[in-house]
Amino acid sequence: MLNFFLHLDVELANLIANYGTWIYLILFAVIFVETGLVVMPLLPGDSLLFAAGTFAAVGTLDLYSLLGLLFIAAVLGDSCNYAVGRYTGLKALSWNWRGRVLVNPTHVERTQSFFAKYGSKAVVLARFVPIVRTFAPFMAGVGRMTYREFITYNVVGGFVWILSLTLLGFFVGQIPLIKDNFEKVILGIVALSMFPIIIELITSKRKVI
Repeated sequence: MLNFFLHLDVELANLIANYGTWIYLILFAVIFVETGLVVMPLLPGDSLLFAAGTFAAVGTLDLYSLLGLLFIAAVLGDSCNYAVGRYTGLKALSWNWRGRVLVNPTHVERTQSFFAKYGSKAVVLARFVPIVRTFAPFMAGVGRMTYREFITYNVVGGFVWILSLTLLGFFVGQIPLIKDNFEKVILGIVALSMFPIIIELITSKRKVI
């Protein structure tokens, strides 16, 4: 997974070459799973959107199909996660497979802190924060946020997330400096998206001290 993550340009090119138009379904599935399954928070959402945008820039992928399908995947994924949280509650913390916990309690606590700080807007802001992105809709369901309120933030957040990162890749991904340092750019995107989590951890430790 780490190799795929660091070489998204090469790996995505291989997938497109091997699967043709099925790549749209593959990308749809990745975005849906990352946002829709609370047990899968570590998929490369941000960097994948950026990489997909770079391929759309050279005509390998159709930009409008990409934006439409991934937007639907993001909204459906969050809605699925909301439903799981609403109907299972924190019982999900007891889920395990072969003795291993499937839902990390630390991730839940981190998301609870995120909600405490940003309120309902956390559903939108969490789109840009790895791990929290996966747990935010789940916690919205656990917290009994009304679906009418949730779906509004869900649609807005999904639209801004998909549009901004995909178009970022589309417009800057083919710049020679970016293209020649693609791995560093991907790591930079990850670092920026992880920044809120790092700040939150530092703040929490200071409060404890």
